[in-house]
Amino acid sequence: MKKDLWKGVDEEHAGAIGSADFMKKITSRNRRTILRMKLNPRLKKLVEKVKAIKAKNPKKLIKTHVREAIILPEWLGLSFGVHNGKEFKRVDITLNKIGKRLGDYSHTVGRVLHSGPGVGATRGSKFVPLK
Repeated sequence: MKKDLWKGVDEEHAGAIGSADFMKKITSRNRRTILRMKLNPRLKKLVEKVKAIKAKNPKKLIKTHVREAIILPEWLGLSFGVHNGKEFKRVDITLNKIGKRLGDYSHTVGRVLHSGPGVGATRGSKFVPLK
């Protein structure tokens, strides 16, 4: 049976990984974002909000507009509602999402599916009789 691992850490130990070990395992861009948390009050407020909600009711959906927040190992098993500009998309935190950003899982633009051209779209279809 294959076990899910995140950078050599399994799911049972990932939630208890220390901040120093976590900082070594993430990219430098994400490391800088976490180190600048005191300069970003929105991110700091979100981390405090998550700690409070996790202590009271871990099943509650945590709504946020902070798309640039790095997913921390302590958030494993929580559910976030990440705003995409129109609505809150549900993001369940799993092992493979640790170290990424919340906005990576709530896309802001949808996929455009074009159909065939309509009547009058081309010069030849201008004279097609309508039903």
